[in-house]
Amino acid sequence: MLDDISVRQAAEKREISERRIQKLCEENRVAETVRFGHAWAIPKDARKPADKRKTGRTEFEL
Repeated sequence: MLDDISVRQAAEKREISERRIQKLCEENRVAETVRFGHAWAIPKDARKPADKRKTGRTEFEL
């Protein structure tokens, strides 16, 4: 438990919203998270998941 941080601490560390951290945890995209009631325990060394959005670039150049 001492190696875990809260959603708020993770959001500040990663510079993204608390709600986004919660959604990533709900979608199991952050490894080894544990839910305690309405709170999440996130490992200190957890990595931010890769962005799955498309880049918008085409593969072909004209």
